[in-house]
Amino acid sequence: MAETQVPTLDARDFLSGDASRKARFVADLLRAYTDIGFVVVRGHAVSEDLQKRAYSVIGDFFHLPTERKRTYEVHGTGGARGYTSFGKEHAKDSKHGDLKEFFHVGMEVPKDHALAGQYPPNVLVPDVPHFDTTLRLLYSGLLDLGIEMLRAIALGLELPENYFDEKVRHGNSILRPIHYPAMTGKEEPGAVRSGAHEDINLITLLIGASSPGLEVKNKRGDWVSIVTEPHEIVVNVGDMPQRLTNHRLKSTTHRVVNPPPAAKNPTRYSIPFFLHPVSDMSLAALPSCMKAGETPREPPILAGDYLEQRLREIGLL
Repeated sequence: MAETQVPTLDARDFLSGDASRKARFVADLLRAYTDIGFVVVRGHAVSEDLQKRAYSVIGDFFHLPTERKRTYEVHGTGGARGYTSFGKEHAKDSKHGDLKEFFHVGMEVPKDHALAGQYPPNVLVPDVPHFDTTLRLLYSGLLDLGIEMLRAIALGLELPENYFDEKVRHGNSILRPIHYPAMTGKEEPGAVRSGAHEDINLITLLIGASSPGLEVKNKRGDWVSIVTEPHEIVVNVGDMPQRLTNHRLKSTTHRVVNPPPAAKNPTRYSIPFFLHPVSDMSLAALPSCMKAGETPREPPILAGDYLEQRLREIGLL
């Protein structure tokens, strides 16, 4: 296992009002995203208290009887909202279901909003007090932080700072609390907590998981373990910025490994926030990200069509 090589940045540098600190944050972020595709961010506004409350309510939810959890599953939607049962999702090209179950909270817009018809309603969980309000607060806080990170990315790509704002403010973003149960020894050979994959979306924000396991593959093909402090958030770029920048930014392969046999083998929780744009955003390579004479490495596609394509590949549609 390689030593951790994922840089840590302080969000306060970007928001400081100091031009030199802001420029350094942008440069360090772009350097990381063209190298390993991941950074660890501290100094953000998503409080530790809110994170702890979120982990408390999702623990209460996943401890419900399986039959009860399944009443919150919405079939035929690709898991867009509510509960997705254990082992249903798998990494692209993998025949093994991931050893996890999860819940989705998505974007909510006013009934008279132009996008109201595109987003299914969120699934409420009356069985767990404060579940709905806590996760919506976390969703809002991570969306705000995600927009700030996209502003830094935009500046690094020499785009207007607010280039992504309206594309994501009411985008198809998803908060996904995940439960990886303790290993029983009866798992299918080759099955892992989360198989090696790249994220579909623009950026993913991951608040500190309850135990180790996240690994990232660097340019040399080594797996790098990421372990964060409770107040830190991991932020990585997904496939969409890779397409937009003609692969200048790196959508990095990552996984969640099973605990070693000698470990205490704890139940593991994590809460990623997948920041998506509106469905009609084009993912065609930006002309400003291509050198003279360079051609796009991937064909143009709309974000919504790309999301549907990838959901089919991972077994959710």
